[in-house]
Amino acid sequence: MTDPTMIRLPLPLPPVGRPAVAEWVAKSLPSLVRGPVTASAIVGGQQSADAALAAFDVTGYARRRNEVWPPERRGASGLSPYIRHGLLPLPRVWEHVGDGPADDVAKFRDELLWQEYARHLYARLGSATRRSLRYSVVEHGDVTVNPWEGEAACLSLAWRELVERGWLPNQARMWLASHWSVRSGLGWRDGEDVFYRHLLDGSRAANRAGWQWTVGALTGKAYGFSRWQVEKRAPGLCAQCPLSDRCPIGDWPAEQSPEPRTMVDPRVRRDPDLEGTSGPVAAIVTGQANAVWLTAESLGDEDPALAAHPDLPAVFVFDEPLLARLRLAPTRLVFLAETLADLGTRRAVEIWLGDPTQVLHGRAVAGTFTPVPGWQRRAALIGPVDIRPWTWLVRPHDGSLTSFTAWARGGRGPVVGR
Repeated sequence: MTDPTMIRLPLPLPPVGRPAVAEWVAKSLPSLVRGPVTASAIVGGQQSADAALAAFDVTGYARRRNEVWPPERRGASGLSPYIRHGLLPLPRVWEHVGDGPADDVAKFRDELLWQEYARHLYARLGSATRRSLRYSVVEHGDVTVNPWEGEAACLSLAWRELVERGWLPNQARMWLASHWSVRSGLGWRDGEDVFYRHLLDGSRAANRAGWQWTVGALTGKAYGFSRWQVEKRAPGLCAQCPLSDRCPIGDWPAEQSPEPRTMVDPRVRRDPDLEGTSGPVAAIVTGQANAVWLTAESLGDEDPALAAHPDLPAVFVFDEPLLARLRLAPTRLVFLAETLADLGTRRAVEIWLGDPTQVLHGRAVAGTFTPVPGWQRRAALIGPVDIRPWTWLVRPHDGSLTSFTAWARGGRGPVVGR
């Protein structure tokens, strides 16, 4: 039965451009906003995504991808916020770099495959990824002090960029995650939640897989972070640090050897429902759609349901019950609003605030199968009349996900070009 208290009137379309879009977030999403609404330097939207991809040259990526500071030394693509929200599907990004130097292409494509591995892991295991998957590592605890705040230049630099920009190169993410759990002994899920709130590319798939790998929950080997990495990846930063002569990370953290879990989820090694994990291979159409249901996982023009129905309005629901629990940073909400505003320049867009299962109750919607448990739960209640297949880079297999290597060995490789 529909709960009328959870249905709101449609919101006006966000304006294009800043600061008007930030003002729209503050006014239209008051139940989701905590503190002042600020925007990241990274602009949301398909046009921004296309421009970022066109400007990315993979040359030098293998050598510079782990550089952190100064920013002009970085070789990271910065495309992950657009990849995470489906503005840049992985097959398209894979093809974009094909003409680059072989070593750089190979390294960059390995990172795209890691993204796909993380998606497969989450699609298969869902909420089970909240637990340390293979080795016992501290997951939760009392966080009374943020170990990233303080005078240490490497940590404060990364923390500030996480909050203000909503994006970090992978090396800086590993520094923060390692300092949180490996050195400070805090629960990795608590740190992962902080990342998720702030990262524009925050997803339970990639974010959790990255934390599990860093703290040793996947491999049994934790990543140790010390001054050595800072001097290598951020040359000159230590000389500016007020703690340079009493560095709190001068030595390696104590070596940790987490114990293997006595009970490992059997789905890590074998998928009992491969069809449910990977979704349909062809469209499932049971009726005539009158709108396209969009979620934050797939907001791009190449979303299969959008592409199949170019004349139908797109409907996006800010999931109020979910987002109230997640407490996303305003920068993430602004990024989503910018993306919707940009989409609205090309087609009709409806925006709502409420529970998607209530807002979309009784509507004949088309949607793209999305490999996250939340989409599948909501789709079961909404009942889309037209479901389009997800665009995989590598189609899931039912074999081992115990490591990236085991996953890659068990698959058939990218579907691009086949």
